[in-house]
Amino acid sequence: MRNFSAVIERCPDTGTYVAYVPGFPGAHTQGATLDELDQNLREVISMLLEDGEPRLQTEFIGV
Repeated sequence: MRNFSAVIERCPDTGTYVAYVPGFPGAHTQGATLDELDQNLREVISMLLEDGEPRLQTEFIGV
């Protein structure tokens, strides 16, 4: 099982959470709660991995 680091932000106007995996094209989603966001991001990554290993455009180092 691979692990990916995601950036998570919350829109101050709507309260919606948004997440993306840096350097992983298409690996982004949103959710009304952090649990929903986590589930959605796992589904998106799973779908993207069906096409094989991703060619990451960048490597996440940290914050």
